[in-house]
Amino acid sequence: MRAEPVKIGALVATVEAGGTPDRGELRDAVRWLLSVLRERAPGRSVEVRVPPYGAVQVVAGPRHTRGTPPNVVETDPVTFLLVATGRLSFADAVAQGRIAASGIRADLSAYLPLASPPSEQPGESPETGGGGEADPSRASH
Repeated sequence: MRAEPVKIGALVATVEAGGTPDRGELRDAVRWLLSVLRERAPGRSVEVRVPPYGAVQVVAGPRHTRGTPPNVVETDPVTFLLVATGRLSFADAVAQGRIAASGIRADLSAYLPLASPPSEQPGESPETGGGGEADPSRASH
């Protein structure tokens, strides 16, 4: 698995403060989180779409091969970031209309969160990005 983007914690903090996250950093975070979801929920019965940054097929079960899949989850990048980090529950996002989920396998709650939500503990270093993992670009090689 690729290394976690360093900025997930900072992106969540920006969103929660009412700011607009950097598009490139948000794109990288969404793509990384989708790859984590694919590893955590292998399969091809649910298509998860986060336009314009990516889509993956996940969750074991019958696989579709043509046309629109019977199980689809679609959301915007910011909502996906919040749900994937546990800052917003999947059920609440669906209830608020921030996630469109159709099909009997479209509830992804069992696989979430995908990354640790940003810590609010005093003394956390900025290199951890709130997710508890060190910034790989700062590691000595």
